[in-house]
Amino acid sequence: MQRKTLKLKNLLPLSKKKPEKNLLVRVKRTGGRGSNGRITSWQKGGGARKLLRLVEFGQKKINIPAEVLALEYDPNRNAFLALVQYEDKEKRYIIAPEGLKAGDKVICADKAEADTGNRMKLKNIPEGTIVYNIELEPGKGGILVRSAGTGAVLQNYEGGYANLKMPSSEIRKIPGECFASIGKVSNSEYRFINWSKAGKSRKKGIRPHVRGSVMNPCDHPHGGGECRTGIGLKHPKTPWGKPALGVKTRKKNKWTAKLIIQRRVKKKRK
Repeated sequence: MQRKTLKLKNLLPLSKKKPEKNLLVRVKRTGGRGSNGRITSWQKGGGARKLLRLVEFGQKKINIPAEVLALEYDPNRNAFLALVQYEDKEKRYIIAPEGLKAGDKVICADKAEADTGNRMKLKNIPEGTIVYNIELEPGKGGILVRSAGTGAVLQNYEGGYANLKMPSSEIRKIPGECFASIGKVSNSEYRFINWSKAGKSRKKGIRPHVRGSVMNPCDHPHGGGECRTGIGLKHPKTPWGKPALGVKTRKKNKWTAKLIIQRRVKKKRK
């Protein structure tokens, strides 16, 4: 008896059309090198060629409805994209939420219906609604909650600020004049993907990573020892001796710190 196997591509409601040429840009790859030609970000290089899709995170066309033409795969991010066409025949890419399909209508307005894909100001969104692609400053475009399967919950609105519970469990204030899209980012199954072999990572531009514990003592603080030994330190360190895990890296004087009501709950390491 033959065993039937299901292919993931056949289960996804994605269009097989080619991407819009007017919305594609070729970006030169750096291979992890900075402006001086030296490697500043390790384990990067190679990978399959890919074109950058110009995604509209701000949706500048206010009060103009748009029709979803297709849902497309984007090699540069883990979420899917929706190709929308406005009434003036202009096409744009936006981040697709779950439940959106070809033929649906979306709109960006100060106040609109709280339907999936619509975008409006936080002060006009009902409490308890899940939102994504959230602005941090009015008019700057969405920069928060854009990865696959994520969504923030609008808890309440008071004093000109909306209280949002972020995917990290952090609760923060965001000005009510900022825009946000209704729904949850698409492709929530992304975190269950098993890449299975190193070759798939190489196609993504990720080069092999060497553990510090197999290096020599002169090359890494974890180096040295016979066979598989521990690092011999209380906490892991970087090659330059700085703490690597469990250390706060957020700037103390960052202006958005005053808007954080409750820090994220630290997950216990297994």
